[in-house]
Amino acid sequence: MIGHALEPLLRPIGFNWQIAVALIPGMAAREVAVAALGTVYSIEGGKEAADQIGQVLAQKWTLATALSLLVWYIFAPQCASTLAVIRRETGGAKWMVVTFLYMLALAYVASFLTFNLAQALGLH
Repeated sequence: MIGHALEPLLRPIGFNWQIAVALIPGMAAREVAVAALGTVYSIEGGKEAADQIGQVLAQKWTLATALSLLVWYIFAPQCASTLAVIRRETGGAKWMVVTFLYMLALAYVASFLTFNLAQALGLH
């Protein structure tokens, strides 16, 4: 339900509800997003899972979406533990919130530009 609620907000950057679902646990640690994608796309675990997830994503996503997600993770807010350290080191929540919102906005704008440029170049 959360993924479907976030999808309209994330559609302009090429993300579907499955990616929206993966972004949420990805805040705990970025590598968790890969496991979440595996779960959302119903991929069995084990050694073959890495190959399977690559094949499934290649079929389900366009190159523009994949590039947009890569750019998202370049600029997106760091994991929750990093935000907690910012809060501890700065002595309050102000800079943690500023950092989170700034990086979230930067990630969205960069992903938006990447997705739309890739589509304009025909990388569907």
